[in-house]
Amino acid sequence: MIRLFTITAESIGSVSLTISIDAMGGDYGPDVTIPASLDCLKNNPNLELILVGDEAVLKHRLAEAMTTYRGRLFFEHASQCVGMDESPSKALKNKKDSSMRVAINLVRDGRADACVSAGNTGALMATARFVLKMIPGIDRPAIISTLPSIYGHTHALDLGANVDCTAEHLFQFAVMGAELVKAIENIDNPTIGLLNIGEEDVKGNEQVKSAAKLLESSTLNYIGYVEGDSLTAGHVKVDLIVADGFVGNVALKSIEGAAKMIGAGLKAAFGKNMFTRLAGLIAYPVLRSFKNHIDPRRYNGASFLGLRGLVIKSHGGADVLAFKTAIQLAACEAEQDVIRKISEQVEKTLALRETA
Repeated sequence: MIRLFTITAESIGSVSLTISIDAMGGDYGPDVTIPASLDCLKNNPNLELILVGDEAVLKHRLAEAMTTYRGRLFFEHASQCVGMDESPSKALKNKKDSSMRVAINLVRDGRADACVSAGNTGALMATARFVLKMIPGIDRPAIISTLPSIYGHTHALDLGANVDCTAEHLFQFAVMGAELVKAIENIDNPTIGLLNIGEEDVKGNEQVKSAAKLLESSTLNYIGYVEGDSLTAGHVKVDLIVADGFVGNVALKSIEGAAKMIGAGLKAAFGKNMFTRLAGLIAYPVLRSFKNHIDPRRYNGASFLGLRGLVIKSHGGADVLAFKTAIQLAACEAEQDVIRKISEQVEKTLALRETA
């Protein structure tokens, strides 16, 4: 199963969704965000987009589209842009009129159901946390995304927001992640694994062991420790894998690197000579299917869980297909009312723990 969401009028019913787009963020800015936005508008007549950035530049490049998508394509001017290597603290203090900040403000003000940005991750997280605030009962936000696996795909968090976590933080991540998986995957009781150096109870540091005890005593469908191979090819399917941000980010980057190595290796192997090229031509349908399954563009888009509003982080180097996937993910989560569901589940969890 490929994660690339196909959000159509039929898939979201008659619900009208509005997404704010940080049109200037990322490595390529409007060169990617504009065509991706237009593709999404074309495929979903119930979607409305607010493109945030230099209004004159955006309107000049979208003169024809303004007529085609009248009433569904809007603009919000922002005089600044956050650089990809800019300090999060400086961006928060000095870039109050950045396309990133204004796009998040639209979610806070209720004018947008979600925000999508390919900008600086640290600045986006700091700004989103400052503007939107945290869900009551959640200490820290976490980054969750999807990884391809032999079972289709699995969800994993935290992927880099929190380097140092307590057992309580890991438990909170599991509560939020499980609710997200329920909503967008339509799974009643998703399985949850805690990433560890082994599956045996005696393995792991004190932080992980304490988190396991919290999960075991909860109503979550916790199945125990899982090792790194469970992210992509474990012996059992796991819907959600929980780790601290340091471990999660290292695992994510390792998987991305392995995918690039496999792709480059196959290309080199089939391009050696005339016979290998012929073999590659014969195997092309199979290779194309495999490439699509592990294509990171089709898994682009990481959600910032724990905030009182939807923020989706796209990879900074995303192309049109990848950024389109991030927008579609934002529409899916907004349609499923993920923030409300997570907030309600956190409140229920806290109530149960107080009465235990």
